[in-house]
Amino acid sequence: LGSYAALLLFIFVDFVPLVVVFVFCFFFFFQAEDGIRDFCLSRGLGDVYKRQGYVPLREQYDNSVSHALEYYIADFALSRFAEALGKKKDAEMFYKRSLGYKHYYSKEFGTFRPILPDGTFYSPFNPRQGENFEPNPGFHEGSAWNYSFYVPHDVYGLAKLMGGKNPFIKKLQMVFDEGLYDPANEPDIAYAHLFSYFRGEEWRTQKETQRLLDKYFTTKPNGIPGNDDTGTMSAWAIFNMIGFYPDCPGLPEYTLTTPVFNKVTIRLDPKWYKEKELVIESNRTPVSYTHLTLPTNREVLTLLDPD
Repeated sequence: LGSYAALLLFIFVDFVPLVVVFVFCFFFFFQAEDGIRDFCLSRGLGDVYKRQGYVPLREQYDNSVSHALEYYIADFALSRFAEALGKKKDAEMFYKRSLGYKHYYSKEFGTFRPILPDGTFYSPFNPRQGENFEPNPGFHEGSAWNYSFYVPHDVYGLAKLMGGKNPFIKKLQMVFDEGLYDPANEPDIAYAHLFSYFRGEEWRTQKETQRLLDKYFTTKPNGIPGNDDTGTMSAWAIFNMIGFYPDCPGLPEYTLTTPVFNKVTIRLDPKWYKEKELVIESNRTPVSYTHLTLPTNREVLTLLDPD
């Protein structure tokens, strides 16, 4: 178990993948000794993050904001896992910590902004610095716009922080309209699905996902945006072609969008599902996207207990 924990320390510090969070937390809740449990609580995070809820910028081009945003998502995933196992205090602690992204929000610029060790915002600050993988204080391979909606576990809280539904939608649409969206930079690949959290705006999700598929995913040699990165870009394309997407790690939910195909059949494992197939059908026309009329704020496909 000791060598396993050491391996996971490397993974958590460098990548913070949420799939590993869940695997590791099996040991946290069921098999781990106190020392390993404490490690899962900290995951190699700095004292400032654990104490104050954010990671300060200590070097000009470190990735403090990028790292912290991934920590928040990981903490949210841990909170869900803890809650499912009846660990209420741990669930509350992790969830509260997952909301620390609010520290980084700058009302002056309307984006996330690096925080210095003394608690003040980094200056001079340009929210567009980092485009085309230009070095950028606090952000990894992207601008502040590529990260400022990267809070999939608290979309409504982020919208409130930005002034409410209308300012949120306007700002998010601006990211696409002004070319601030970067399909090769993974923190923003779920941006198009955030529109569907708000009644009456679902059409934007459908329009943008179709536009992005048509523009960036082709049969040409360069027909994928950037590095596929162990299949991330391909998975994004396949999910959206099918008509749903897992926009929030840690939740077994998929936000709906317009399928590319008239019919999709997914074979289900009889070990887990009573039905043999999941069939998705649409009346899509070749020249335009099909608008889905959704009855609720956010129509999702939920995969929980198949019974």
